[in-house]
Amino acid sequence: MHMNWLRLLLAATTLASALSAQPTAAQAMDACANQASWQQVLKPQREGLPAEAAGHWLARGWLLWPGLQLESGQRVVLAHSAHTQLALSPGAAVQGAEQRIVLEPSALPAELAGRTRWLPHGMALQLPAAQQAQVPRLLTGQLLLLKEDGQGHVLQATRLQLPGVIDDIYAADEARGELGTRVDMRSVTFKLWAPTAQAVSVCVQDRQIQPMRREPGSGIWRTQLGGLHFGRSYTYLVDVQVPGVGLVRNRVTDPYSLSLTQDSQASVVLDLDAPMLSPEGWDAARRPPPLAAAIDQVIYELHVRDFSMSDASVPQALRGKYLAFAQADTAGVRHLKALAAAGLTHVHLLPVFDFASVPDVAAAEPKPQGAPDSEAQQDAVAALKDRDAYNWGYDPWHFGAPEGSYATSVADPGARVLELRAMVQALHAMGLRVGMDVVYNHMSASGQHEKSVLDRIVPGYYHRLNATGGVENSTCCANTATEHRMMARLMIDTAVRWVKHYRIDAFRFDLMGHQPREAMERLQKAVDAAAGRHVHLIGEGWNFGEVADGKRFVQASQLSLQGSGIASFSDRARDAVRGGGVGDAGVQQIIAQGWANGLHHDANERASGKASVEDFKRAADLVRVGLAGTLASYEMRAPNGQMRALSQFRYGNQPAGFAAEPAEVVNYVENHDNQTLFDANVFKLPRHTSAQDRARVQTLASATVLFAQGIAYVHAGQELLRSKSMDRNSYDSGDWFNRLDFTAQDNHFGTGLPPRWDNAESWPWMKPLLADAPRIRAQPAHIAWARDSFLDLLRIRNSSTLFRLRSAADVRERLVLHNTGPQQQPALLVGQLLGQVRGVAYAGAGYGELLYFIHAGKTEARFHAPALAREGWRLHPVHAQGADARAREALVDVANGNFHIPPRTAVVFVRD
Repeated sequence: MHMNWLRLLLAATTLASALSAQPTAAQAMDACANQASWQQVLKPQREGLPAEAAGHWLARGWLLWPGLQLESGQRVVLAHSAHTQLALSPGAAVQGAEQRIVLEPSALPAELAGRTRWLPHGMALQLPAAQQAQVPRLLTGQLLLLKEDGQGHVLQATRLQLPGVIDDIYAADEARGELGTRVDMRSVTFKLWAPTAQAVSVCVQDRQIQPMRREPGSGIWRTQLGGLHFGRSYTYLVDVQVPGVGLVRNRVTDPYSLSLTQDSQASVVLDLDAPMLSPEGWDAARRPPPLAAAIDQVIYELHVRDFSMSDASVPQALRGKYLAFAQADTAGVRHLKALAAAGLTHVHLLPVFDFASVPDVAAAEPKPQGAPDSEAQQDAVAALKDRDAYNWGYDPWHFGAPEGSYATSVADPGARVLELRAMVQALHAMGLRVGMDVVYNHMSASGQHEKSVLDRIVPGYYHRLNATGGVENSTCCANTATEHRMMARLMIDTAVRWVKHYRIDAFRFDLMGHQPREAMERLQKAVDAAAGRHVHLIGEGWNFGEVADGKRFVQASQLSLQGSGIASFSDRARDAVRGGGVGDAGVQQIIAQGWANGLHHDANERASGKASVEDFKRAADLVRVGLAGTLASYEMRAPNGQMRALSQFRYGNQPAGFAAEPAEVVNYVENHDNQTLFDANVFKLPRHTSAQDRARVQTLASATVLFAQGIAYVHAGQELLRSKSMDRNSYDSGDWFNRLDFTAQDNHFGTGLPPRWDNAESWPWMKPLLADAPRIRAQPAHIAWARDSFLDLLRIRNSSTLFRLRSAADVRERLVLHNTGPQQQPALLVGQLLGQVRGVAYAGAGYGELLYFIHAGKTEARFHAPALAREGWRLHPVHAQGADARAREALVDVANGNFHIPPRTAVVFVRD
């Protein structure tokens, strides 16, 4: 498995052959070897202008200056200098302009006006037709937009934002050939898109430099080097105007990197089809077949490092690595196989692309000691947090290359490729499809930061800017702009790479609502074509930030994806089940109870007051919305007794039902974000709640996901009562607070106060609960019961397509939600699924009829339904041998339609 072949290959390639393709100019050689830094300012900017880019160059002939007003005798001039000579002084004419073009006020074409509706009102300006052929050259120089008086004195000035005009001029580049590197045994071709660059070179192995030439009519630079270059490192030298800095030579890695050297310092020339980059049996390995329908997905979200760092059955050298998944018989592998046998279809991996937050070789993490409510553990984690190997990875550096810290060898750039493939192959062999969490909505850095890649090649293009040129960061970091052609292309091209070369079966898109629906639909077509099968796309369709409510484009968000087949996570039932809003700040939201953990009927001692029965009913209705697939068109009896579409029920200021089809919604109650469900319930349940009841509440919450129409999504350890010791955001909390025990011996509650940087404000509430850890912590028997009960629920879902109805029409016809309206028992959810409708049997139903109950109450529920009084009801066969003895206590009076459901129990009855 290890990559000694690469070191041998490099050693075998002589220096003479490496130098054979070099240019004759010694100065060119020195430019590569001598530029050790990531940035060299060739010509500093002189302009003396406030750092603002309020002007927008929208298309070849059109510009917009928001807020501009002209009086008689005034004019607008576009000033250009290829040599960074522009300089301004108050009340004087611009100095150093090599070209001045007077622009004419005009009215924007309708298409451009629609695209800029988010901007403040301004003046549209037209570039004379005679000057438009010069635009590609102008874009490589220093540009200022000037308001002048009749004597040429500058009254106002601004820099320009260029993405619009770049997309207009270089539209064809979106479909031109493959970018990055293409290698064979005789040569390697390098291609980089840098339309505003003045010069580009490629440095190979830090001692060979080759100038690149620009393709005619394109923003693509290319060159070819003869000789054997497989496994060699390379970087680009890009000479480009950087607003606010000047003409800069940036040494930068390839946005299309296939692999990288240690800590991503240089890209590496590889051929992903080379046999030495594939694990044994890769070509012949069988993949799980495509699912019959997208709705069949049951997804397990898992972090690569979490999977094995705490697993003593994994060899020490492989813990936290890709290859831990390829071991034959470990606790984690056995657990995944059990989940797969019960009906799990996918493992979705948190980011495995190259991310910026961890070194490839990290400091050893501590195993701190302390009381359950001690600060000592988080102090130990904090001391190493910037040098350890732990991070979730939501800080992209190179979208298309595997993360190096998960490989066993950082010295061999091919190791990460081979070992990630070995992980995928191993998961496929378990019968599990592999999903990948991708983060195309932001980068780890922008501007001239040394970890910024895109912005140092095409400044101001790849990132979404505000009206005055600042990089938007509503997603947490430097937002990308997938509405721009080549950022969308980078997203699509790298997604295609993952499915084609790594056999990824599905993607989860972080903050997908920040991307255009149109780009996502193009990506869907591209990955399906590359895979030769349907690739499932799901994502976070949250509607917020600078793109909210379609301000800039039609988003890939909850309310805008209807009919796309792309699924969005639903927060409706999630919040109702858990209580509060999982992403909400403030302790009052953290302790707010939900339907599953005691709202109204089991008030905790921290709540400000007992919730009303009407609050309980509203929460129950939102959980029912989830059970019905969050379908906008499904009708349910409302609190006023009338039948209403779910789109007419409210979730805050939004419709509760938003999906057009059940496969367009993802149901979940826990994921990597925020407190685990167990920890949330520690806040929300009364402190005296027994350990067994805590396990029951967790299982009920899982039942609302697994019995619901829609895609089911669970977090690794949800079935094991996983705790992160109440940490609300464990992305940088080290292995200590992220432990996962597949042996079901410990759920790790009470392993110290979680890190202060995200939890200190809640410490006063956490301390007494953590101090009570010996009583609250789940014991092995409770963990095993929760695991086995979860597996039973999974088997029940897998036993019948009635839990996975294929269309909205099927859901409307075959799902009946009982116990709704003003007279409901809000602690009891009742769903009837019809396998036979008008004599037509539903394919894969397995039964003529199913009836499920999810009961959150603390006492037995008695439900009277004369319409269900008929012979033949019996417990689902899974319950007969299942883990939950209480489910076997459920009773049905078939003659009168009376059902007796034990407290805190999920149970299913069937009829043939």
